[in-house]
Amino acid sequence: MPPPFCNIVWPAIIFEGALLALACGLGWLLDYPPFEQIHLRWQAVARGLVATCLPLLALLWCIRSQWGPFHRLLREVEETLVPLFAGCSDFELALISILAGFGEEALFRGVIQTTLANLFNPWLALAVASTLFGLAHFITPTYAALASLIGLYLGWLSMVYNNLLLAIIVHALYDFVALMYLVRKYKARHEDEPPPRLG
Repeated sequence: MPPPFCNIVWPAIIFEGALLALACGLGWLLDYPPFEQIHLRWQAVARGLVATCLPLLALLWCIRSQWGPFHRLLREVEETLVPLFAGCSDFELALISILAGFGEEALFRGVIQTTLANLFNPWLALAVASTLFGLAHFITPTYAALASLIGLYLGWLSMVYNNLLLAIIVHALYDFVALMYLVRKYKARHEDEPPPRLG
């Protein structure tokens, strides 16, 4: 019998699934179905993998930075968010990351940004969608600001290459690598206190 999911997996599946359903519903109402903007091409996959390097380098810089806001943000994330994922296997972290990539990108880039770009201006749409993305990640002001910057990058990729697949790949891969790093760091500090699992 396979081991049960860690505590955070089902809430993540429900939340990201709800975002995906919202994106599909809004996309249908507004006539901008998000998955019609995904074009599966090997060039897009390769670009997505390469494009993930920039946010990962930014993450590394933030982790090593001694600047007060970044230092406080990292401590806040390690104390409040990382323990929620500490009981997850690598597969579970990958699953959560993929769901976040699909659900959040379908809504923020696939529907919101695309709709605003067609109604107003692509650059205004990019700014608004990225700001909303940052506000949706408002854990601290610094976290929201960084999420907005990542949203700008993801939206720019989607806009320039006219393919939502790039944003999904970068989002999912970035989340997975960041979670893996933070969870392993947490476990190294708490080796004698294994997190509880549902059973």
